[in-house]
Amino acid sequence: MSWLSKVRNSLSSLNKRDTPDNLWIKCPSCGEMLFTQEFEANLSVCPRCEHHGRITAKARFEQILDAGFSVLPTPEVEENPLNFRDTKKYSDRLKAARAANPYPDALTNAFGTIEGHKAVLGVQDFKFMGGSMGMAVGEAFVAGVEKAIAQKCGYIICTAAGGARMQEGILSLMQMPKTTVATRRLAAAGLPYIVILTDPTTGGVTASYAMLGDVQIAEPGALIGFAGQRVIQDTIREKLPDGFQRAEYLHDHGMVDMVVHRKDLKGTLAQLLGYLERKEAQ
Repeated sequence: MSWLSKVRNSLSSLNKRDTPDNLWIKCPSCGEMLFTQEFEANLSVCPRCEHHGRITAKARFEQILDAGFSVLPTPEVEENPLNFRDTKKYSDRLKAARAANPYPDALTNAFGTIEGHKAVLGVQDFKFMGGSMGMAVGEAFVAGVEKAIAQKCGYIICTAAGGARMQEGILSLMQMPKTTVATRRLAAAGLPYIVILTDPTTGGVTASYAMLGDVQIAEPGALIGFAGQRVIQDTIREKLPDGFQRAEYLHDHGMVDMVVHRKDLKGTLAQLLGYLERKEAQ
């Protein structure tokens, strides 16, 4: 055995230092390699191109709500009501999604304050089956509205969804009128309903509660629409403009009230709540 082989074998016997798999993250917009820790400290916004990355419901609660908020229980609904199965059972897909996420479905509510203003905040997590809208999401939305009415405060929702959940068929589509009626109950109570459109917000969610806010806020660069751009182009047989269905384009064309950077979101919401929340008669 040569001396080189001896050295190689002796080195291979040493314990290698473990290196975390998630030490770096690549920005999907500009391709810059970023330290994950620094990226998350910057609210998951790329410091080079300002791309707003997708974040979890837990991170969203911590960024927007003051310390001391409480996560509300997710309403229980019948699982797999249509006994749906494709390559695997829908119930098995739900189990896998719950094992990979801290909350039991795509929409979770929390009650707390935003710079002292009481609010119920609902967050759709795209990591949970693409944030898809099913019966559990509809029930959670209504529960959030009811909590806001009971506390006489505004309801704020951060939307992120690929649309209705196909495994629940027509039952998922019925959540569109259900959530729409819930927003009317907020209006009747004189309470604000604020929508924060995050990337992506599409399909039946866009066609219902995502576009019914008293104020429509969007994060920079968020994809917002109903059908996909390719489907629309193939249908109307025309080329769509650059940036079509992005937050800035929708703001320029009156579909969104404001586009707000993530670092300014909490302050903006506090200001809006101050303007819109119901003032008790003296």
